[in-house]
Parts: sequence; C-alpha cells; structure tokens
Amino acid sequence: MRKTITWVLVADGKRARVYKNEGPGKGLTPALDREYIAVLEPTRKMVSDRQGRAFDSHGVGRHAMEPHTDPQRYEKLRFARQVAEELESYKQKGAFDRLVIAAAPKTLGDLRGELSPAVQAAVLGAVAKDLTKVPMAELADHFHDVFPA
Repeated sequence: MRKTITWVLVADGKRARVYKNEGPGKGLTPALDREYIAVLEPTRKMVSDRQGRAFDSHGVGRHAMEPHTDPQRYEKLRFARQVAEELESYKQKGAFDRLVIAAAPKTLGDLRGELSPAVQAAVLGAVAKDLTKVPMAELADHFHDVFPA
C-alpha cells in the first residue's frame, strides 16, 4: 500500500518553503531543494516619483491621482500565483496527496484564491499564522490540530 504524502506549505507574502510528512511520527523534512523568494522592491522604486494629475470635471481645479493598486500588494498577489502554479505542477506529477498551508492571514487568502481545483481538493487544513521564521525542528508542533506529524 502506498503511503500518504502530506506537503506543508509555510509562507508569507515574500517567501515560501515546502515540507513533507510521510506519516504519523515521521516529522517534517524539506520536500523541495529550494525556497520560493519574491523580489519586492521598495515602493519608491516601483512607481514614478510624482503622482499623476487630473482635472476636475467642473471648474479649473486639479488634484493628484492615487495609484489604483498598491505595487507591494500586487507583487505579493503575483507571488501567491507563482507558488500556486508550482503546487499545481507538483500535484499533477503525484508528488503529494494532501496539502496543509500555514501562512500569514492575508497570504493565506491570496493562496486560496489562486489554487487550482485539484490542489484545493487536496487541502487538508490551514493554519493562519506566519511560521516562516520557525525552525524546522519546531514546525511539526504547530500542526497537531490539523494532522499528526
């Protein structure tokens, strides 16, 4: 009988790591030999120095225009999309059976919105916490409510 492989995605808006669990009491080990890292430039480097200007529809007044999208937020959404696409690729290859996501609340929402139906169906549970700075040896302790690591 094939053992059930559970992947644990630990992410925030700038970086993500994937760990693997191969059964109760086995703990977590790195599933991939890489860490996903978003390159987030400071906002001042992402937008022009001056805001755009617009005329009022009545009269001669002018006012500054705010950007429609926060550049930092846009990059974090793009990062979530990239991670979701990678998970889809690995799911199609049969690399994991179940997925647990631990991410900062906003990142968790971004990831859920980008996951394909196949990956969403594999999601066993989620932890709305930023655990990216937790050492690997201590990570399993945060998932007892979701699955026995």
